[in-house]
Amino acid sequence: MKLDPSILRTLSLDPATTTVSTHGSSGFNSTAKITTTLPSKVTKHYFMKSAPGSAAEEMFRGEHASLNAIHDVVPSLCPASLATGVSEDGNAFLVTDFLDMSSSSTSSSAAPGSLKQQHSGMNLATKLATLHTTPAPVPQGYSKPQFGFPVTTCCGSTPQSNGYKSSWADFYAENRLSAILSQCEASQNVDSEFRSLVTKTAQKVVPRLLGDEHLNGGKGVMPVVIHGDLWSGNKGKGVIGGEGAVEEVVFDPSAVWGHSEYELGIMNMFVSCSLFRFIHSDFNGAFLSSWVLKTKVYRNCTEAALSWGVFGQVLIHALRSISSLPNS
Repeated sequence: MKLDPSILRTLSLDPATTTVSTHGSSGFNSTAKITTTLPSKVTKHYFMKSAPGSAAEEMFRGEHASLNAIHDVVPSLCPASLATGVSEDGNAFLVTDFLDMSSSSTSSSAAPGSLKQQHSGMNLATKLATLHTTPAPVPQGYSKPQFGFPVTTCCGSTPQSNGYKSSWADFYAENRLSAILSQCEASQNVDSEFRSLVTKTAQKVVPRLLGDEHLNGGKGVMPVVIHGDLWSGNKGKGVIGGEGAVEEVVFDPSAVWGHSEYELGIMNMFVSCSLFRFIHSDFNGAFLSSWVLKTKVYRNCTEAALSWGVFGQVLIHALRSISSLPNS
């Protein structure tokens, strides 16, 4: 296996001391491990994804920004992304710090007990609580944080529009529900009831449940970084970048600056009950106020639109339930 010259240049690696090999597996792309010897004689590893096409380029651009948005707030929660682009062979690529998830992982470059091997002292719930209570940065050209994200992100293979909104209810209704419905209508035969239920939920249920006057005691909520695809397959334990102790980590994010409780939707849908209870136990009551109804919306609406072709009438039933939520 040969590493493309453009990737060597992007990472400033010496081809004479750098190798690449297949590593892991993915349903969307090829995955590999880059190993290099630095001028300091230290061995360094990187993780790389690659795939052909403009869709992959967009997906990797979103993942690159998502990983770094999370890493900037809680460095021990996920690897940093180092580069993304298109190689000379025409394939899109993403390169990140290597995440060693072997069960016996320890830092190979640090002595036991050294600073490099020290644990962050935070479990997964504490890291997520930190992530979800740290205000998002202010986008260029704005005077305060916005709901949205600087680039398009993908949930699975589905692109998600992240244009900025000052209101979380507006963002969720327009950039998630209505936008994904439009994608479904453009790509497949959408049931008329499905269309009606998504529209009703976006126009009536979302404002009444997620409008500023209904969140945080009428004060509204601040945008925070959300992983966006946090299910059991996107979490684990490992050493990030060859330094530090084994940490609880997340990966494959589809980030957005959003409402903190938005994360709970997909967690509740796909994560094991034991993990959900574990996360829940570390959040206080105020942080999860009225989360039952909101999680019902978050859990079913977006996933319903994203997965229409897979789950069909099961999702119609879910949307019927959501569209009948209380009006106030």
